[in-house]
Amino acid sequence: MGLGVLDPAVHRLVPGTVALGEQALSQSIDGIHLKKGTGRHADVVLSPQPSDDPNDPLNWPYYQKLVILGIIVLGACFCVCCTGPLLNASLYVLSLELNRSFADLALLSGYQILVAAASGPFVSIFAAKYGKRAVLLFSSVACLVGTIICSCAQTYNTLLAGRIVQGLCLAAWESLPFTIVGDLFFVHERGLWTTVVSFMMTAVSNLTSVIAGQIVVATSWHALFHILNGCLGLLIILQFFFMPETAYRRIPVDLTQIALEPESDDKAQSANVSQVENRPSGQPIAKKTYVQSLALYTGTYDDRSLLHNLFSLLVVCTNLGALWTVIITGAVSSFYVAMAYVTAQLFGPPPYGLSAAGIGNLSIGPFLGGAIGSVLAAIVMDPLCLWLVKKNKGVFEPEFRLLLNIVGICCPVGLFAFGALAKSQGDIIVIDFTWGLTLFGIAFIGAPCSAYAIDAYHELSNEIFIISIMFKNFLFYAYSYFVNNWVGDSGPAIPFYTFGGISFGLLATTVIVYMFGKRYRLYWSTRTWTKKSDMDATARV
Repeated sequence: MGLGVLDPAVHRLVPGTVALGEQALSQSIDGIHLKKGTGRHADVVLSPQPSDDPNDPLNWPYYQKLVILGIIVLGACFCVCCTGPLLNASLYVLSLELNRSFADLALLSGYQILVAAASGPFVSIFAAKYGKRAVLLFSSVACLVGTIICSCAQTYNTLLAGRIVQGLCLAAWESLPFTIVGDLFFVHERGLWTTVVSFMMTAVSNLTSVIAGQIVVATSWHALFHILNGCLGLLIILQFFFMPETAYRRIPVDLTQIALEPESDDKAQSANVSQVENRPSGQPIAKKTYVQSLALYTGTYDDRSLLHNLFSLLVVCTNLGALWTVIITGAVSSFYVAMAYVTAQLFGPPPYGLSAAGIGNLSIGPFLGGAIGSVLAAIVMDPLCLWLVKKNKGVFEPEFRLLLNIVGICCPVGLFAFGALAKSQGDIIVIDFTWGLTLFGIAFIGAPCSAYAIDAYHELSNEIFIISIMFKNFLFYAYSYFVNNWVGDSGPAIPFYTFGGISFGLLATTVIVYMFGKRYRLYWSTRTWTKKSDMDATARV
């Protein structure tokens, strides 16, 4: 048993379990030459093992990886974090200007989110088949078109049409950034960069309302879309010229198999060594030119048909580990969105009587909470896992990522406190603090669970994140229909007590996944019916 992670009853190779330290490798192999990290990670065996192909994203210069990551973060911020909550602070103003109820205005986000959820499967199958570059470019263009429509809107229906078109960009920009982290970085680096992406998305999502509220007060809500138009135009230029395709067909080297084969099995050991040492010889592979890297079509990255990949999404839903990740991250994120839906309703009218700028300023609390939580998670996650790897004799288990979920208890505590204080019309600063506490806890749930999905089921990570986006967006859409009326009829306490109880229950299930996750990974990898569906390519990171 590795630090509470239960080993399978039968000694077999488990996808996702990786030997990152020489200690684990030296127990079964003497003198094998594997590529390792540099600097303070010089003793870490790289996983995945990079190929000798200069076009392998793992071999790209680090500065190029950071440029791509920067563009990815910029795109996620503009197309998701700005587009979604752009109107939250101005809903009270819009209700007066367009003579619409809060329930009607919530549908400006609701229908946008519904389109995002419905387009999720198509994003998944096209990204898996043809790569991520073209899918993300199309999504950015769709976001620009929708924003142009919104900037010209004078009626509710035109504004709604623009928001629906914007919805076409959400699924790709919410899900693919995390899978691109897996394309560019090694296992021991992914925790940091996954958290950086989560941090930026959380921070900008909350800052959007703060800045948007000030802009609406100073000018009008149309100006929000004018500014976003310029930002999206810049993003599309950066994407086209500086973000090449990151998908890559690689033949994995199974470090788990190398390290953990029984010592008595000499033949299997020799076969494993030759898998690493005996690479095909021949002419060196030419590096693509810059012009070639601009191509929108770079071949296919999956031999399966589009229809088969669509069916694969359904198969992934039968993977309980993946399904758990989808539900827990989607649910806690949806509770935060529910808070955003009702802020104008709770704090716009008397006794608070906040303006659009004042309502926007309430997002400072969740911004600080999410930012602090994400930074702390980024600082702690990878070092904690490497420390656990040393304690576990050099073997990494994806479940190590989930220990940070303990701090996620701040999420239900924040939800309980928000509901109680909003009901009693407590001090607005304290209420804002509870909102920030909720986001602090969510940061310690979302980032570890996302990293766990990448490490435990890397080959399914694209499907997992797409399903997660679909699940979240369907929840957001449902909330747009009932959460405002629920709060109006029952008051804020009952809804947020309910959300807090659900989040606490979901957090408690982390113990089960941590203890039995390894056994389930083995179970999933050996199921005959999953192999027939070509879904046996699980987390061989």
